[in-house]
Amino acid sequence: MKQTGKIRVKVFGLIRDKERLFVSEDYDSVKQEKYYRALGGSIEFGETSHAALQREFQEEIQAELTNIRYLGCLENLFTYEGKPGHEIVQVYECDFVDSKFYQLEKLVFFEAGNSQHKAMWIDIYRFKSGELILVPEQFVDYL
Repeated sequence: MKQTGKIRVKVFGLIRDKERLFVSEDYDSVKQEKYYRALGGSIEFGETSHAALQREFQEEIQAELTNIRYLGCLENLFTYEGKPGHEIVQVYECDFVDSKFYQLEKLVFFEAGNSQHKAMWIDIYRFKSGELILVPEQFVDYL
């Protein structure tokens, strides 16, 4: 999300457990607001979105996925840290292979550049009600 002037191609996996969604937490210092997003990341040249989804979960939290189902594609125009961004996002629904991930309260992980992030389960109604911000905003339509 740091590049400007380029369209980024991303993939995200929506993982639900009953009425909970597994998301990472982040903060936009310019807007001074916390937001949440599904885990995933950039699709590399020559890589399918399905393969990228599996790779990203393995790299970020060492998790294997199963029951991977394609939900759709969305376009995300946004502002992050005061800079415009543009993404094409492939959206999948999936499950964790290892049931231990469903028992976690929080999980700390590191992304490229050694930036630290937290992933956690959040009740879906908190996003639907607008209490918490889920990005891209269109993700709410998939819940």
